[in-house]
Amino acid sequence: MVETAITEVPGFDSLCEKLSKSFAINGKAKSTLHNYTRCLAHLGLHYKESPEKLSKELIDDYLFHCQNLHKTPSESFFKHTIFGLRAIYKVLDIEDKRVKLPQIKRQNKLPVVLSKPEVRTLLKAPKYLKHRLMLGMLYGCGLRSYELCALRLSDVDFDRQTVFVKKQKGKLDRYVPLSKHLARGLKKYISTESPTTFLFNSQVTDDGVPRPVTTTAIQWVIKENRSKVNTHKTITAHCLRHTYATHLLEEGLNIMSLKELLGHAFIETTLVYLHVANTGSSRKFSPLDTLFD
Repeated sequence: MVETAITEVPGFDSLCEKLSKSFAINGKAKSTLHNYTRCLAHLGLHYKESPEKLSKELIDDYLFHCQNLHKTPSESFFKHTIFGLRAIYKVLDIEDKRVKLPQIKRQNKLPVVLSKPEVRTLLKAPKYLKHRLMLGMLYGCGLRSYELCALRLSDVDFDRQTVFVKKQKGKLDRYVPLSKHLARGLKKYISTESPTTFLFNSQVTDDGVPRPVTTTAIQWVIKENRSKVNTHKTITAHCLRHTYATHLLEEGLNIMSLKELLGHAFIETTLVYLHVANTGSSRKFSPLDTLFD
């Protein structure tokens, strides 16, 4: 979609270049840039004009179109379109248009969390060791899917039993503990499959140069195996990260240590797990359980 817009929309290539430079300078995640440019490409192709040149009326008409198309203004496509417009207005210093964009209310949805038996079933489900380890790293290290993709062989320290996660979202480097179960599996996998550069290589290379596994491949592994778990919960890569955080809290880890392990920039982001975890003196129960005692 972005490539099509660069070809068909005058000035869109220059806009993407400026936005890309701004993201690189400010250390923002490439995944966010991808989401913004994808949505801006849709907007540019809709009018056959670069988004920064569109009037407020045309922008409003398009957002109304998106709202009807995606049922609710909280859908990610609608949000990324607005956030993408804010980003280009900021980069191009077009403040008057920026303040006229609609505000997006932050959703306060609680995360989906799997039980330990559900996690065990999911981790055992894949046929191949590589796929089992990919799921194991998502849960056992609390990684975001793109962090798993970016992991290099040099980031895994078997002696210290740690994994180094380079800063991306949150702008914080961090070390996370490496489970002895994962360490044993990774040593076997490295010995038999001999990955190069990245911990998990894609089957596709750039003229022989190794490429990392993609987030799409991770999604495929989860999609292929989640039906083997006896649950109606929606299982995603990020669901495993939520489950990692909740299980650690329930095992007694304090909230500040959890913030560091997750790589959150703000404690407010981490506090949501206190509403999900069933821990200590705040352990939740139903009054029906004690009614007949």
